[in-house]
Amino acid sequence: MTDTTFFSKILCNWYESHKRDLPWRNTNDPYLIWISEIILQQTRVNQGYTYYIRFINRFPDVKTLALADIDEVMKYWEVLGYYSRARKLHSSAQQICSLGKFPSDYHSIKQLKGVGEYTAAAIASFAFGLKHAVVDGNVYRVLSRYFGIDIPIDTAEGKNYYYFLANDLLPERESVAIYNQAIMDFGALQCVPKSPHCNACPLSDSCLAFNQSSIENYPIKIKKLEIKNRYLNYFILRTNDEIWLHRREGKDIWQGLYEPFLIETTDDKDLFSRLEHELAHLFHFQASMQQNVIAMNIRHQLTHRSLVCNFIEIITKQKPTFKEGHNGKWYALCEIEDLAFPKVIQKVMNLYSDNKRKKKIL
Repeated sequence: MTDTTFFSKILCNWYESHKRDLPWRNTNDPYLIWISEIILQQTRVNQGYTYYIRFINRFPDVKTLALADIDEVMKYWEVLGYYSRARKLHSSAQQICSLGKFPSDYHSIKQLKGVGEYTAAAIASFAFGLKHAVVDGNVYRVLSRYFGIDIPIDTAEGKNYYYFLANDLLPERESVAIYNQAIMDFGALQCVPKSPHCNACPLSDSCLAFNQSSIENYPIKIKKLEIKNRYLNYFILRTNDEIWLHRREGKDIWQGLYEPFLIETTDDKDLFSRLEHELAHLFHFQASMQQNVIAMNIRHQLTHRSLVCNFIEIITKQKPTFKEGHNGKWYALCEIEDLAFPKVIQKVMNLYSDNKRKKKIL
């Protein structure tokens, strides 16, 4: 028995006893598998499970998703984050409908927007039983530790090395889907990033990192993310029971989601005096405007940015006249619950609208 055969057999045996019962594993429908893989790209399973059920209950097949309005799709994706996933999902659903069926080979699946090598391999193996290895963070960790691989995973050389190694380890075609699920679950449950369960690991006797007491050194990375602050100052412009909102466009964060009037600054020094000056340049500032602080210094972490968000209410008797063109509009408070907001804004807006409605009732 070769080392690679031993490795895959042990993982598949472990999986039979430890596999998680997840709805997208009890089907070979490529649409349902695709939805689950896109949701889980940047979302933990325990959080993604709830949103997967909610999403497929509303969009049970590719045609339903393709025909849906993008605003509704974004609303159902709300809180999951990385919203470009939802936009690409919607676009790809339309692409699949134009093809007449879900693509059934690796290279055709990879042509869908938002589908990379990992997702294409997952769909190809889980839905169609094709022999393609999945390589995600869990797989990197398991392989690097077991084989003691010192090639950084965040380099072209490393990605290429792991890709070929993972495919070399694949068992016969009839067991590919089980093996792919097994190695991912093994990384998620057994060979975890910190304090892995090595004493109860069926691979520990032949694991190079374990036998060299170097588990914490793997996988190896050379690049460090540079985290920078962005200061987002939101003004909730309100006239009677209406507030001004606009949908973000362009290639910046949160494309397609709604937000209040925004002024972004490079730091938080002399914030209020600077913001009043900025407001005066953007629209005709009225003396009767009342300013109320809603929330300050709310931090929200993205992959490459740390956002510092401030929320200030501005109440006017008349709707401000903007000096420059803006693509927003005025919404009644009761309408905003149907709009999709970034998570950090959604929490504030929900609290804000609830408080306003309660005060009106009282």
